[in-house]
Amino acid sequence: MKKLLSLLLVTILLLSAGSALAANKVGVAMPTNSLQRWNQDGANMKAQLEAAGYEVDLQYANDSVSTQVSQVENMILGGAEVLVIASIDGSSLGTVLQTAKDNNIKVIAYDRMLTDTPNVDYYATFDNYKVGTIQGKFLEEKLDLANAAGPFNFELFAGSPDDSNARYFHAGAWDVLKPYYDAGKIVVKSGQVDFETIAILGWQTKDAQARMDNLLTNYADGTKLDAVLSPNDSLALGITNSLQAAGYTLENFPVITGQDCDVANTKNIIQGYQAMSVFKDTRTLAAQVVTMVDAILKGEEVPVNDTTTYDNGVFVIPSFLCDPVFADVNNYKELLIDSGYYTEDQLKVE
Repeated sequence: MKKLLSLLLVTILLLSAGSALAANKVGVAMPTNSLQRWNQDGANMKAQLEAAGYEVDLQYANDSVSTQVSQVENMILGGAEVLVIASIDGSSLGTVLQTAKDNNIKVIAYDRMLTDTPNVDYYATFDNYKVGTIQGKFLEEKLDLANAAGPFNFELFAGSPDDSNARYFHAGAWDVLKPYYDAGKIVVKSGQVDFETIAILGWQTKDAQARMDNLLTNYADGTKLDAVLSPNDSLALGITNSLQAAGYTLENFPVITGQDCDVANTKNIIQGYQAMSVFKDTRTLAAQVVTMVDAILKGEEVPVNDTTTYDNGVFVIPSFLCDPVFADVNNYKELLIDSGYYTEDQLKVE
């Protein structure tokens, strides 16, 4: 009997130890794996969370809202204790977020705000207004708008209207450029300047290319196109493809902005077809989210550095904003290769 009791006690202790050692589970919901940046975000998040000792359920939703809802539901059923969500449509997850709340699961909105819901706890992102400001100031300085006589011919693009970040990107850039537009130094020959008209749903490269094809009819008379404001690299790629197909060469290529430093776009920067791309090091953002997850699960104060900016329509979400920088032909090696983000071979121009 004593031996049996001892065996039972050992078994109980082992089971208890196993339970204590069981990793906390974190659900990571990403919008799509069809864009390079989300692949990198997901991979960095998974690697850093696992290195910190957490079990990770990483899912990509292929830009399908219903798929993402289902994935988050399964994460909740699967025992996730924290959810990290980069939404497809920030306003579409209200019901499943209520389920998370009912199960005492904390939610971190990742780089895209979750809107029209009280059931989000934190927001981790880059300073998205600053992203646009960097793009606007780059154009301002590149064309010397403050001193040159002009006028300069611009065309404008904005991101997906269902992504709340798109409006911050555009506002940051347009706040820099609009005074020049109002003064007549910037001319938009198409006349298309309002956000809804210039927005590209889903950030699709092909749709940006098609819109640029249409805009170029305004320049068939030989008018020089000086610059295109593009909020990110997937749009910049479509814009560049359109310009190249229309016969533009390096000698008359407009100044094009971007964001994310995707491989194809960085190669275009090296060759001179894109002027810059805002660099948001996903390793930095992933590391910050790991810190926030760690604090949540340990019951500690979660680090935030902004409690006034990001109103999701219900309340201002406590946020942590990482700082973006930009890469161009002069500094891409230091930012992207020397830091280990890319290898030289990855950026080798064929």
